[in-house]
Amino acid sequence: MAFTINKPARIGSYKAEDVQLLLKDLSDIVLEDTTENREMKVQSGAHYSESLPIEYQPPKAYVDLFWSTLKEYKQKVALCIGIVAERIYHAKGEKTVLVSLARAGTPVGILIKRYIHLKYQVLLPHYSVSIIRDRGIDENALQYIVSQHPNAQIQFVDGWTGKGAISLELTKACQDYQKKYGILLDDTLAVLADPGYCTTLFGTREDFLIPSACLNSTVSGLVSRTVLNAQYIGKDDFHGAKFYKELIPMDASNEYIDLISKEFENITQIAAESARKMVHERLETGFLGMEDVKRIQTEFGIESTHFIKPGVGETTRVLLRRIPWKILMRDPSSPFVKHILMLAEEKGVEVVPYPDLKYLCCGLIKSVKGSNA
Repeated sequence: MAFTINKPARIGSYKAEDVQLLLKDLSDIVLEDTTENREMKVQSGAHYSESLPIEYQPPKAYVDLFWSTLKEYKQKVALCIGIVAERIYHAKGEKTVLVSLARAGTPVGILIKRYIHLKYQVLLPHYSVSIIRDRGIDENALQYIVSQHPNAQIQFVDGWTGKGAISLELTKACQDYQKKYGILLDDTLAVLADPGYCTTLFGTREDFLIPSACLNSTVSGLVSRTVLNAQYIGKDDFHGAKFYKELIPMDASNEYIDLISKEFENITQIAAESARKMVHERLETGFLGMEDVKRIQTEFGIESTHFIKPGVGETTRVLLRRIPWKILMRDPSSPFVKHILMLAEEKGVEVVPYPDLKYLCCGLIKSVKGSNA
């Protein structure tokens, strides 16, 4: 297959044996804008992937909460990784190539790779690629992977599901890729947690705190969100990202991976049993979270479902890098929302009790054009 893609850049703080990030290094370009300016531009029609938010550096109390939560739930995270890893390996075996969706999928992909290596002594290739809502997946990155592994069984990996926008984007991207190149890719997305019922391949459907959702790049290999801006990304380039070298002193990415990996030997048996049981269950999708989202949209008079971000992971993102309006909370006493309550208090965001919710919580983005201010 002839194409003219450059060799992948060495970017980020993850070990080369854990993952190869197929991203163009844009570290020297100023892409950041204030949250307010960026929100105004995005809500006025600019695409979110053309710029970057300024990386929020949380206070010490929040970072301490991240570590205490991680230590408390590391075995639960490890078990969910083990379950989804077992299911992937039994379905696709040694021909599997893990392709995580940058950046939330990257630590999950690394952990799945490590679990399979520990349990089956097989080292699967693992890449991380960009997928962008309304813009699709990085086809140059897929071309690179297919050229390196012509007989591969690609398995896409992400962190969690919210409304399912990325699941739908992935399905469309795989259909487009088949039309263009005649190569059929499996669009089933493997995730740690699927509270939105958007995939059949998951570790759990519980809406719980995945610790890597708590921080930004400092638990994602010091890599920014991915960027697709025609000023800097040519037709033969991979999508771009920045490597935040200045955050090296705060980087917890590899420590996070190591802490979860150490739990694998304690959970392999139960993970294998849970995965076996799932084979015989009739797992369906249904995108159930969208029912909540549509109801909230009507109830709160919100102009677009893009302003509604359900689930612990997505609510965290709203508080870390958007302008939040309100947080709807099913159960404020849950240990999985402590960090959300802390961020909401710090930023002066109203937390509204909302018991009739499939997710633990839901973040609402403020309309900066004044419709729900």
